[in-house]
Amino acid sequence: MDVTVTDLMRRNLLEVFNEPDPDRRSAAIAQTYVEDVVWHEPDRVLHGRGALAERATELRAQAPDFVFRPDGPVSVNDDLGHLGFRFGPAGQPPVATGMDIARCKEGRIVELYTFVNEHAS
Repeated sequence: MDVTVTDLMRRNLLEVFNEPDPDRRSAAIAQTYVEDVVWHEPDRVLHGRGALAERATELRAQAPDFVFRPDGPVSVNDDLGHLGFRFGPAGQPPVATGMDIARCKEGRIVELYTFVNEHAS
């Protein structure tokens, strides 16, 4: 089965960053990103699946009761995917919104850009 850019964007948000189980998250990381993926966050740039996995684990630990929710459908333009997200306690208004934009190649994400908008409490 061919993996689409839409599949990758949803997997990135829901099966990697929303996954509390470390083994399932690790399996999703292996299926979603190339080994030398580059992830651009607002305050850092990470290189490789290992660094991405560590950061995903760190984010989960910082807010274990928070969830990511898609904010609209995935948009695709050739090898680029875009998915907006909401982040906060389940069933409550988000504390942050943002978007992920990814460049994909041969069924994997090769470069990921995350933009975050903090919301006032």
